This record gives sequence, C-alpha cells and structure tokens, in this order.
Amino acid sequence: MAKRAAGGVRAARRPEVRLPELEAYGGGGLEPDGDYDGLEFRDAELAGQDGGGARFMDCALRGCALDETRLHRARFLDSVLAAPRGVGTNLAEATLRDVEVHDARLGGAQLHGAVLERVLVRGGKLDYLNLRGARLRDVVFEGCVLVEPDFGGASLERVEFVDCALKGAEFSAATLADVDLRGAVPLEITRGVDRLSGAVISAGQLVELAPVLAGALGIRVEGG
Repeated sequence: MAKRAAGGVRAARRPEVRLPELEAYGGGGLEPDGDYDGLEFRDAELAGQDGGGARFMDCALRGCALDETRLHRARFLDSVLAAPRGVGTNLAEATLRDVEVHDARLGGAQLHGAVLERVLVRGGKLDYLNLRGARLRDVVFEGCVLVEPDFGGASLERVEFVDCALKGAEFSAATLADVDLRGAVPLEITRGVDRLSGAVISAGQLVELAPVLAGALGIRVEGG
C-alpha cells in the first residue's frame, strides 16, 4: 500500500530496478517486435530505427541517440535509460513499468497513449513532452526541467514533482488523484488549471496561480 505523504496525498511507489549482469548489445539495428533481454546498449546510435512493439526486459540504455527512433507500443520493463538524447522519439502507446530515466535530453518525445507505472524521471531536460491521453501511476519527476509538457486528457495517480521545474504545462481534460505539485518550482500552468482537483499545491503556488485560476473561473479582478 502506498504511504501517505504530508498534505494527505498518497506517495508514489518508486521503481526498484536491480539489473542482472548485462550482455553488450551487438548492434545490427532494432527490429520491430524484437525481444531484448538483459542487454546493455551503450552509446548506441539508434536514430531513425524502428523498434515498434519491441520488448526490453532488464536492459540498460546508456547515452543512446534516439532521434526519430520509432518505439511505438514498445515495452520497457525493469530497465534503465541513462542520458538518452534525441528529438522526436516516438514512444506512443508504449509501456514503461519499473523504469528509471536519468539525465534525459529529449525534445518533442511522443508518449501519447502510453502507460507509465513505477517510473522515476531524474535530472535532465524534456522539451514539449507529449503525454496526451497517457496513464501515469506511481511516477516521480525529480530534479528535472519540463518545458511545455502536455498532460491533456491524461490520467495521473500518485504522481510527484520533486525539485522540478514545470513550465507552461497543459492539463486540459486531465484527471488527477494524489498528485503532489508542491515541489514544482516554478509551477506554470497555461491550460487546464481547473483540472487540478486531486492535486496538492503550496500556499505560495496558490498565490502565483491566482490570475490563471481567476481567468478559468471567469472572475474579473479590478482595482488594488
């Protein structure tokens, strides 16, 4: 059972990834519906390759280039992605379960319709992360920068933002339960502020969000 953090929200359950001794990836390119088990991909150039529907179990991807890599409906299980980099990585409808992502440098990564369960995203910067319609459960964003992430229509349950910058976030039509936003500095929400029921924020964040909340509620604020 998830522990209850200060503020009454249930804390996210973090992944506990314990990788076995790994075998070096031999190259040759990703294959659609491929099966990768116990492999280490180190500094691999995977840009533009097609691994749609592939399964990565007990794997480590370290310093890999993922520009326009197609990983649609791929499954990452009990795995680590360390310092992945790239633009336009396609992870739409992918599954990430018991996964740690460290120091990512990704732009325009597509995770719409994806399922993230017990995932830790620590460090790095993710620009224009597309999580529309995704399901996030027990997910922690820690020490990272998220620029204009799109959570539109997504379901977030037990999601924490810890020492994390959240800039220009979109929450339209999202559903939140036990989402802890207190560690998001700054906390900037451009759309969907009316969907924050089920989240906890600090008193200072409430003041900062007041103009956006007033606009969402149709309240005019005039005078001093």
